[in-house]
Amino acid sequence: MPTDARSELTIEPFTPVALDGAAVLLADRHRRHRLVKPLLDPVFESVDGARGAIEEALAADLASGVVARRDGEIAGYMIGQQKDPAVWGPNVWVEAAGHAATEPAIVRDMYAVLAGQWVAAGRANHHVLVPATDSGLVDAWFSLDFGQQHVHAIREVPVAAFGVVPGSELVIRAPTRDDIDALAELELVLPRHLRSSPVFSTLQMEPLEEVRAEVEADLDDPKYTWFVAAQDGAVVGSGIGCALSVSGGHRGPNAAPGAAFLAYAAVFPEARGLGAGRALGEAILAWARDTGYPSIATDWRSANIEADRAWRGLGFRPTFRRLHRLIG
Repeated sequence: MPTDARSELTIEPFTPVALDGAAVLLADRHRRHRLVKPLLDPVFESVDGARGAIEEALAADLASGVVARRDGEIAGYMIGQQKDPAVWGPNVWVEAAGHAATEPAIVRDMYAVLAGQWVAAGRANHHVLVPATDSGLVDAWFSLDFGQQHVHAIREVPVAAFGVVPGSELVIRAPTRDDIDALAELELVLPRHLRSSPVFSTLQMEPLEEVRAEVEADLDDPKYTWFVAAQDGAVVGSGIGCALSVSGGHRGPNAAPGAAFLAYAAVFPEARGLGAGRALGEAILAWARDTGYPSIATDWRSANIEADRAWRGLGFRPTFRRLHRLIG
């Protein structure tokens, strides 16, 4: 059992007896987070809500965790889990409910113990979600050679529509089945863009035929609301809105009660500069408002400069930063 004599800090495996103490830490972290991001779900400010989120993390695939104790009291905890290795390779994710500590430096000690185990098991691709407003916690992870990869953000829905695009130049409308070919091509625009500089994503792209079949199925799925941007009758962009609960990437403390989700937006490269991306974003904001959602969330790769400008320009404010470290 590693011990830091200077701080009387001990690191030990996470066992059920630590649940209550860990839940107190997460509830406190979330309470402080909501002071500046009040749209996040208040349920995780309660010890019971926080405990449920931690139990979910512990039940995930290949979950492993530690607790830090100082003078016998729990001063921190960390839990890592695995996501689909076919997508992410041998990986570990410390999700939104996956860590909290009484002081940021404790994160370094806990990660040092767990990372040794993870790398020894061949899992060298590490991700962590950190409250965007907690500069001390972000700095602690940066000091461990993590860098920012992804941004989760939220905003309240607008009280009134804003931005007017002349119909003679650009039309925002619902798609028809005649648009399926264009929609399938647009579904590949973002992943293709992310593979280029400066993002350099290595996620695999699906074949167009599979994407087209998915679009055909999803177009009739009531969970999704689609929009297209058309110029002179030709589809040049698309966007999708849905409930945030449909998104697997916004869970636990990273969720907002009853929120909508800007799930996707893309514009053909040759049509950029027409204002289609912003118009699609505004259409989804207006849809969320008119459907009765109180807020709307989205996320993007932080190195995707165009998305970073677009979604911040539409008023989205970061809630969590996804940090990444690849050891190798």
